[in-house]
Amino acid sequence: MLPVGDQRGNTLTRLVHRPETDPPADAPTPFALVALRLGGRTLMAYHRGRDAWELPGGMIDPGESAREAAVRELFEETAQRPDGRLDFVGYAAFVLGPGRRAEYGALFTGRAERPRDFRPNDEMSAIAWWDPRLPLPGRVQPIDAYLAVYAAAARGDRGAREGQ
Repeated sequence: MLPVGDQRGNTLTRLVHRPETDPPADAPTPFALVALRLGGRTLMAYHRGRDAWELPGGMIDPGESAREAAVRELFEETAQRPDGRLDFVGYAAFVLGPGRRAEYGALFTGRAERPRDFRPNDEMSAIAWWDPRLPLPGRVQPIDAYLAVYAAAARGDRGAREGQ
């Protein structure tokens, strides 16, 4: 249930369902996240700097669409690619940090038919295909865990709500 917060003072306040090409106008949408699914599990990446598991994603570069950023960040951080097109889930509304800055993140989901080889990089030290009913070693970002389960349910994946 929303809102969901984390230890850095960030809060996921709501999910906005509107067309991908019509982002909310009341705050910027500077980043995109991907909940990539494989056999009922969601890809999580271990972020070195934040010392936690989170969904792959990142900032949208100038001239880049949210979808293009999602595909690029997914590959850069995890070496994974969706098999087929990513589905747009919606806009996640955030209030960030002590300054309480409002932002949106574009949330996408897709499927992988098989995992691809991963090599640790400057940003991510590991990846895992997570079943939300089972713990991961270390800390999982609560906002990312919520969005992983939400995206799976939005996709209609069986059993997705059980982990929520």
